[in-house]
Amino acid sequence: MKYKKTYTFAFWSSLIVTSIVFFLYLLMSYLLKKQIDFGFLGVLLLSIFILSVIVIQIRVETFIYKRVKQIYDEVSLLNSSDFNKSTITTNMETLSREVKKFAEDKKIEIATLNARESYRREFLGTISHELKTPLFTVQGYILTLLNGAVNDKQIREKYLDRANKGVERLVSIVEDLDMISKLESNELGMKIEQFNIVELVQGVLDLLEMKAKKNNITLGFDKNYDVPILVNGDLKRIEQVLINLIVNSIKYGSQDGMTTISLNPYQQNKLLVKIADNGEGIKKAHLPRLFERFYRVDQSRSREQGGSGLGLSIVKHIVEAHNEKILVESEFGKGSEFSFTIEKVK
Repeated sequence: MKYKKTYTFAFWSSLIVTSIVFFLYLLMSYLLKKQIDFGFLGVLLLSIFILSVIVIQIRVETFIYKRVKQIYDEVSLLNSSDFNKSTITTNMETLSREVKKFAEDKKIEIATLNARESYRREFLGTISHELKTPLFTVQGYILTLLNGAVNDKQIREKYLDRANKGVERLVSIVEDLDMISKLESNELGMKIEQFNIVELVQGVLDLLEMKAKKNNITLGFDKNYDVPILVNGDLKRIEQVLINLIVNSIKYGSQDGMTTISLNPYQQNKLLVKIADNGEGIKKAHLPRLFERFYRVDQSRSREQGGSGLGLSIVKHIVEAHNEKILVESEFGKGSEFSFTIEKVK
């Protein structure tokens, strides 16, 4: 922004000072009964006016700089070095506008910090609950066995199996959290390579075919893709994205429903991979928070279906690690469509 520097304040202040000196000179000449030397008086008044303009302008700029710098030191979340002396203005309208902008920026920063703090509290509460549930379950079965149930072979095997499932759930949560942490800090490097996305999707469909059949859900492409479609990406991570999205569509799909995968050109050098189902759908109120860690649309049903609650969050982080975007469209009662972009091989 270009700051408007004016000399209006210094000019009028200097004019007032010069006028006062002029009237004082006239008064002193009258009282002392001395003849007025207009030549000397003109030079004196002009000199006083020019010096006053210079001194007042410099003093005002210095004063404003020191006070605004003090504001930065006292209330700014930024460093006072961010405030450059070259940006000083003596125009009050400009200064007022900048102070207002400063205040608005601070409001945004404070609102952002409050939102982050709220999210942090909610996240800690959620992860505590997610970890406590399987921990207490495992603890309960072990205590039951220690209190004598271990002698009953049938109960022992059943409780050990359930305890093992609780431990597996804990391991799954920890592994998923570790992966998200590494993705956020770029520690989990992407191994970018060329691969056939059609072949990869078909492999995932074959892998999940039995799981889908249990729910009477049909998996398949929207059409025949006879020609290979080559893309650039981390094959294992993109496979994980596909698995997570398709598994979700199976979990929340309708009985005798269908999950369809389509591969569509997107922009100049992108491919849009869509996973669409005709399941229960998602209400609009849930869509903005859908990719948050542990966020569940239906708490009771989500826990029945299992999983760590981090699947969509991992999907989002993997897609964004490829500098691509993840999209979701859903209509409650009619189904959902998740899609992500990936770079095509030129």
